[in-house]
Amino acid sequence: MSTRIDARFNALKAQNRAALVTFLMAGDPDPETSQALISALPAAGADVIEIGIPFTDPMADGPAIQAAGLRALKAGMTLRKTLALVKDFRTTDNDTPIVLMGYFNPIYVYGVPAFVRDAKQAGVDGLIVVDLPPEEDQELCLPAREAGLNFIRLATPTTDQRRLPRVLENTSGFVYYVSLTGITGAALADYAGVSEAVKRIKQHSSLPIVVGFGVKSADNAAQLAADADGVVVGSALINALKSTLDHNDKAGSQTISAVTNLVAEIAEGVRRGRTQLKSKDTGLLCWLTGLFG
Repeated sequence: MSTRIDARFNALKAQNRAALVTFLMAGDPDPETSQALISALPAAGADVIEIGIPFTDPMADGPAIQAAGLRALKAGMTLRKTLALVKDFRTTDNDTPIVLMGYFNPIYVYGVPAFVRDAKQAGVDGLIVVDLPPEEDQELCLPAREAGLNFIRLATPTTDQRRLPRVLENTSGFVYYVSLTGITGAALADYAGVSEAVKRIKQHSSLPIVVGFGVKSADNAAQLAADADGVVVGSALINALKSTLDHNDKAGSQTISAVTNLVAEIAEGVRRGRTQLKSKDTGLLCWLTGLFG
């Protein structure tokens, strides 16, 4: 099975750079603006797009993404409309990978066979369902993979060496490494720890390793992109979106540009991540040559 996700990461590997993975909530702040935002992401620098499925009880998400989901639900967004958003996106973009991220309840209510079929037909490439552990693979993971969808697992700082192989067993597309313990939107400080974790996961899997949680700036992204195969930014984009809304949470004239400008800024950081690392390695080599040459 080869998907757009596989093709995109293979292409980026050939370019020796990491991917920028952007997250926005479907329907936030309203379906029309959300459609325009998501359609604008590739041109701004997004390599892979994660789209959140609005849900009333998002237990892994921080205040920013929780609020985005509530705005979307208030605006009438549903899982069916989320799939329609992806289908509309595919009328102008057949290359950018789309990953739906959310919780199992809306999918269960929709019906797993119908959801898998409709997601594939709409142009979805992968799924991240944060509350389905590997022990429940038969619920959605295996049916999704049989239909040609990647099922992407989360690994965390608390995923030890015994647990990691089980987490990776049916994972495809990429591995999402949650770079801190806690909820989305928290700050990330331990870059050295992330680097070691990426190396540890790569000992168990040949899949790309994408790092998320805590990315707020181009500098954050550059540091992570030096080691990881991809960097996820979500809460920072949603905060940028929120800053442009009026007191009724209605979009303004700057809503789309506030998000795309930040995406472009962070994309620049991702793209210089490997360059910075190469420059440091070259500098060290020159120093050693001068010392011992």
